Amino acid sequence: MAVPPSAPLPCSPFYLRRQAPCPQCSWGMEEKAAASAGCREPPGPPRAAAVPCFSVWVDQDDILPGALRLIQELRPHWKPEQVQTKRFTDGITNKLVACYVEEDMQDCVLVRVYGERTELLVDRENEVRNFQLLRAHGCAPKLYCTFQNGLCYEYMQGVALGPEHIQDPRLFRLIALEMAKIHTIHANGSLPKPTLWHKMHSYFTLVKNEIHPSLSADVPKLEVLEWELAWLKEHLSQLDSPVVFCHNDLLCKNIIYDSAKGHVRFIDYEYTGYNYQAFDIGNHFNEFAGVNEVDYSRYPSRETQLQWLLYYLQAQKGTAVTPREVERLYVQVNKFALASHFLWALWALIQNQYSTINFDFLR
Repeated sequence: MAVPPSAPLPCSPFYLRRQAPCPQCSWGMEEKAAASAGCREPPGPPRAAAVPCFSVWVDQDDILPGALRLIQELRPHWKPEQVQTKRFTDGITNKLVACYVEEDMQDCVLVRVYGERTELLVDRENEVRNFQLLRAHGCAPKLYCTFQNGLCYEYMQGVALGPEHIQDPRLFRLIALEMAKIHTIHANGSLPKPTLWHKMHSYFTLVKNEIHPSLSADVPKLEVLEWELAWLKEHLSQLDSPVVFCHNDLLCKNIIYDSAKGHVRFIDYEYTGYNYQAFDIGNHFNEFAGVNEVDYSRYPSRETQLQWLLYYLQAQKGTAVTPREVERLYVQVNKFALASHFLWALWALIQNQYSTINFDFLR
């Protein structure tokens, strides 16, 4: 079914200005409760300045003209005839092109165009806020600007990993350390409430109201899905998994390994936000199976998981970790992995209906 283009997002000169700021400072939001304390900036790294937003709409079927308009704004000293471009085809939500003039891509601008109707799945303002928050903590590249249907940011040097890489103990140790670091971030003004149930219910409602008539016979009936969702919420909510700041979408290609610096960084923050610690880890373990060629025999063994979780807990606590602590997290993670399957299954049903990306979402 043909779907009309999404309406452009409203685009103000400064996309990230907070609502109802305190008269004496700019941080506003829930922090206004602290105004009586003299409007001091909350502890933590300094917040980034507001991100410029350009009134440019990029055609996702013909990205280059719009991308070059943005490059003229961001890199006015680049000669248009010298700008080289490279398309990335791994993404299954958005479309991505790199723009650069030097072969080593040391200064490279990534232009990401949001996928068709992905505003149904992603809170774009929240994504930009979280992008800046992660940048302030040294966990993300520079965000250069937003535009009406996308954003531009710094290219991160390194290699996007595959399923074969994340099983390597040397690399999965680095991944565990980086996740532990992100899980310690506190978003000032945000209440640590898990996004999982709200997102699941939101996706289920979309499937129920908009996708239901066209569901494949292979998909369980709505009543079954609704019962399973209620069952998951009842049981997982009782596990007492801590609520932390999570990536929530740590598939292999969202992990960049820089061998020169000996670290990994995570990219793509569309689903980032507060969630259950065990969901973020369990979701990552599911991604050991891959995306294009899915093979669940690659799901990490108990031995691999226990070592991964030991690295994670040692980094998070900074002290000795007992086997009992590792085992407890192991149980939580493997139960929350079920919620990861359920969430992305609903997501895939929605993407199958609307996405223009060449990917078999229903499979």
